[in-house]
Amino acid sequence: MTGLALLTAPGARAEDANDLSTPEKLGEALFFDTNLSKNRTQSCSSCHAPDHAFTDPRETPAAGGAVSLGDDGTSLGDRNAPTAAYARFSPAFGKSTKPGLYHGGQFLDGRAADLAAQAGGPPLNPLEMGMPDKASVIARLKENPAYVRAFDTLYGNGVLRSPDTGYAAMTKAIAAFEATPVFAPFDSKYDRYLRGEEKLTEQEELGRVLFFSQQFTNCSLCHQLNAQGGTPGETFSNYEFHNIGVPKNEAARAAAGLKPDSRDLGLAQNPALKGKDKKAQAGRFKVPTLRNVAVTGPYMHNGVFKDLRTVILFYNTYNTQNPARHINPETGKPFAPPEVAENISIKELETGPALDDKRIDALVAFLKTLSDRRYENLQN
Repeated sequence: MTGLALLTAPGARAEDANDLSTPEKLGEALFFDTNLSKNRTQSCSSCHAPDHAFTDPRETPAAGGAVSLGDDGTSLGDRNAPTAAYARFSPAFGKSTKPGLYHGGQFLDGRAADLAAQAGGPPLNPLEMGMPDKASVIARLKENPAYVRAFDTLYGNGVLRSPDTGYAAMTKAIAAFEATPVFAPFDSKYDRYLRGEEKLTEQEELGRVLFFSQQFTNCSLCHQLNAQGGTPGETFSNYEFHNIGVPKNEAARAAAGLKPDSRDLGLAQNPALKGKDKKAQAGRFKVPTLRNVAVTGPYMHNGVFKDLRTVILFYNTYNTQNPARHINPETGKPFAPPEVAENISIKELETGPALDDKRIDALVAFLKTLSDRRYENLQN
């Protein structure tokens, strides 16, 4: 037993991964190593579990699965852990070609420029892995002689002597692993359909046509990367930042100990933004990939919706005047108001006509075809 199969087995230890001969293999061991957290209970894979499409499957007190529990066993974040699958395709953070918009980066607010920068965040975050500083992380790495040998071989003799160079090498290795096909196999039913290996059902095909249509839905305005719809390698995100008026997750924020009147301002909390620009970007979050979306609930940046169909019904509220269509089926009440009411992308949201049940169900059916082959058995 080697590699990913070994490291996801019950009781597996990073030390058991004997082959650390490449950055990818070293990064794989690090990705699953709980020794890199303060109490040695949490690894990258805790919040990005391979068996759950690289999201967090754990339930958390009073917040369900909306937010993640930290290494200390009590701390909670206020955002839903995004999937690490297909993350390598997000461009570096920067201004979009569209006026007033940003795109790219890692995390929901784009604050990390790339995979390596993202990998460096959680170990030092007190709400996550909780290590006090880079030197403490390097000390944990040095506990494992196999790591020391691997880092010396791959990143230069003595690279772990300096906390800064050692930490940078660690994040590069984790990023190398996250850039492998393990995270982006492109083997969903949709991919197999594109290759002529499988046929879509009538309902799935209707959903596909609707999704890529610029007349009947607004889906592809934000959830299409390639210029031409229906081409291989589509990640189903343009990586822009938008505010779509998502309601506040009151329960999750309360569980995290945040004040009732607090708001998650999204992109405005990215330290790269200054002054008036911060205000103009308040409430915007990076458009997520729709790869594996059928198995990565709860949904939205704060996990406020549990069901995928609810998400589509929420989008549909911008296009329908029918009062019944403004009811959240998960609460039996009208959808709550936006957490951040300013900067909502009304133009994109109001594109297209209202959807009936047949078309909503077809879109759900199509989105289920985007699950990687290994996760198809997790779908309802």
